[in-house]
Amino acid sequence: MASEETKFDPKEMPFLDHLEELRWRIMKALGAVVLFTCIAFPFTGVLLDLLTLPNDHLASPAKLIFLKPTGMLVVRLEVALIVGVIVSLPVIFYQLWMFIAPGLLENERKYVVPFVLYTTGCFLVGTGFAYFILIPTVLPFLFSMGTETIEATINITEYMSFILRLILVAGLVFELPMLSFILARIGLLTASFMRKYRRYSIVLFFIFAAIVTPPDPMSQLLIAIPLVVLYEASIFIALLGQKLKRQTDESKESD
Repeated sequence: MASEETKFDPKEMPFLDHLEELRWRIMKALGAVVLFTCIAFPFTGVLLDLLTLPNDHLASPAKLIFLKPTGMLVVRLEVALIVGVIVSLPVIFYQLWMFIAPGLLENERKYVVPFVLYTTGCFLVGTGFAYFILIPTVLPFLFSMGTETIEATINITEYMSFILRLILVAGLVFELPMLSFILARIGLLTASFMRKYRRYSIVLFFIFAAIVTPPDPMSQLLIAIPLVVLYEASIFIALLGQKLKRQTDESKESD
């Protein structure tokens, strides 16, 4: 593992050392995911009750079943893994920050705690949006497609995959401002570029929403509209990232 002095001296760190540093950061993040997945597994019964609650609150809830002897084991493992990833987010984002820290100014490295809290908070807001707004809106529409003689009886593996996908997608969508900041900070994105391609981005957002959500206008709007709002906010955040990049470049030139 690279020494602490090597970590914070990007001018002297060879390319292979960067790869070694990245490998260790990834290993630590994966270690946290494995640890919290194992801790979460005994509580998957409670977690399953929470994730099936949106269905239970429907006027005509679907009957959830499993069709294979190993069906519930797979579902519990999937739920434990997703929870393990979510709980590990502070560790994952901390490892990400420590990897990019060598490219930051000395006074910028102290922002590790705000960075971890903000990125984790954005993801959790997205998951809360999915659980409390998106899923309770989507499920009634989908189940209303049945008739008096055709009722919803759903394999629990299919139900959980659908619910967890919506939760993860919403969480990632709400990371857009942070992603814009990082890309602007390293010089791969500018606010002017985002303004120029705003219209194309909005079209792509609606296409993305149509792909990851059921084929109904309401659920697509519930994903696309937050994306548009977050995109506009990301433009201002990208400006901040550009400003910090200029300050870093000027400081390096003065040295």
